Amino acid sequence: MQRIVRTTLALALAVAGTTALAQTTVKDGWVRGTVPQQKATGAFAHITSASGGKLVAVSSPVAGVAEIHEMVMEGSTMKMRAMPGLDLPAGKTVELKPGGYHVMLMDLKQALKAGDTVPLSLVIEGAGGKRETLELKLPVKALGGESHGKH
Repeated sequence: MQRIVRTTLALALAVAGTTALAQTTVKDGWVRGTVPQQKATGAFAHITSASGGKLVAVSSPVAGVAEIHEMVMEGSTMKMRAMPGLDLPAGKTVELKPGGYHVMLMDLKQALKAGDTVPLSLVIEGAGGKRETLELKLPVKALGGESHGKH
């Protein structure tokens, strides 16, 4: 009987540990479509981390380079810059959107057209340096199909 209790407890702790890592959710993800010869585009989504964390890396097989970016106004000029990471405050949704934070996909290997699906990996670092990798498959929306702003 004692062995069954220990095994059950060990199993419960293992399951709890696995659940604790799956703290981040991604909703409404999409990638902006491109035209032939276009070498860059953006990926957008709503990211929520239950216990807080930081988006520290991104990658996709459709791009030679994937980076976390932000667009900011400097005077009257909008500038885009790469970021080493993006804070995900506990329980708050961070929006990746045109004209703000986003994932930049560069050195594209092919044009991306509406209806395509783009694999995208997000690496989230949580408390104590623990990392989780989210494997996403984001739909491509037609170029100009999103009215939130220009990228």
